[in-house]
Amino acid sequence: MSVRGLDRGWRIFATGLSFTVFGCSTLLLTATLFPLLWLWSRDVDERRLRFQHTYHRGCRFFIGFMKTLGLISYEVHGLEHLRGGNRLILANHPSLIDAVFLLSWMPEAVCIVKQALWHNPFLSWAVRAAGYIGNASPEGLIEDCTASLRAGHTLIVFPEGTRSVPGRPPQFKRGAARIALGAAVPIIPVQICCEPITLTKGQKWYQVPERTPHYSFVVGAPLPAARFAATPGESTSQAARRLTRQLQAVLVPSPDSLGEADPVWSML
Repeated sequence: MSVRGLDRGWRIFATGLSFTVFGCSTLLLTATLFPLLWLWSRDVDERRLRFQHTYHRGCRFFIGFMKTLGLISYEVHGLEHLRGGNRLILANHPSLIDAVFLLSWMPEAVCIVKQALWHNPFLSWAVRAAGYIGNASPEGLIEDCTASLRAGHTLIVFPEGTRSVPGRPPQFKRGAARIALGAAVPIIPVQICCEPITLTKGQKWYQVPERTPHYSFVVGAPLPAARFAATPGESTSQAARRLTRQLQAVLVPSPDSLGEADPVWSML
């Protein structure tokens, strides 16, 4: 077998190992640490922070584990902009582990979880304790996200609603823009690129690319709420459509913008 074949074989094995470790660690935490965190927490806010910090450390370990095994490499520009409270983090979504990356850098953040997990008898109480939000219905999701931001939390949202499909132009939904307009908090735009693509929509975990994927994250400076608010004579629906178009133009990476430490966010 060639060196390239051995490398690819190793990465298939190591990818399976990584997700096995991730799943087993989650079950172990659910059976041991999470119940203790629940009992030790005096109130809801204290419990939420403890669970969020635990998820943050777990995500940081997982990303470090994958990097150590040679499964990924990454670079991040503007990481300092992710530090701070009560902000809306908006990012494109090319890969399965985008949220894991973001949570690994943010000790206190709320994210949206699939409704199947929200009703999982083993994990639902743990994600609820962290203040995470289920995506049962579009309207309920927007209301819950807006309420979370108004309560002073930091929220991560992928405007596409799901991972990008390779070969198709990303389609941003208006829900993220409606959340931004309703909560009136600063936006942190995050542009994510993965080359070559991996862990995309419809791709199996063992379908690893020919070489190690490299992730690039470009984090923009906070955009004040007034910058994207509805203008005089503009309805909320019109403002949401406008902001959605702007977000898609800014967050979807182009060959000219990849790897820039200070991309132009002037469209927002």
